[in-house]
Amino acid sequence: MESDRDARLSALLDKQDIEECLARFSRGMDRFDRAAYLSAFHEDAQIAAGPFVGSAADCWDWAVPMHESGQILTQHALLQSTIDLTGDSAHVETYYQFIGRNRDESLWMAGGRYLDRFERRERRWRIALRINVIEWSCLPPPMALPFAEVQDIGVNGQSCRNESDPSYHRPLVNRRAVSHKQT
Repeated sequence: MESDRDARLSALLDKQDIEECLARFSRGMDRFDRAAYLSAFHEDAQIAAGPFVGSAADCWDWAVPMHESGQILTQHALLQSTIDLTGDSAHVETYYQFIGRNRDESLWMAGGRYLDRFERRERRWRIALRINVIEWSCLPPPMALPFAEVQDIGVNGQSCRNESDPSYHRPLVNRRAVSHKQT
């Protein structure tokens, strides 16, 4: 009975490592953090995404200029994952939604699934192969950002595609005054 528990705990830790790897990919892409993005892939990983097929580093070089010229910001939102572990490999299906705020203030949304083959090498789980299955796309009408009129809304930082983004601040602190005003 204890060995079953140990096996389940080991599998749970492996799945957590895989989930964290997936999050590094999304954060790296959205924050234009090349090191975080590449840390999700083995050096010899292959990616097939839209018209692109090649290495993770080459995918970065293709995707970042496209997102930089097309969008003010992007969010690669990861939804549920199914993780099938077999020894030092795992087949992972992750649903996602992509949202881009385009330079003309329009929105681009798309959804699909990342189909990944993860491999554990030197005790680290990383993506060895990724296939991006795009299943839908749309351009919904844009709306004004909520609370944009609040004078000190940006005191804690603004969304940025670099390390000046507030998510990199350590320690994270609030610089705004206490307020219970309703707008």
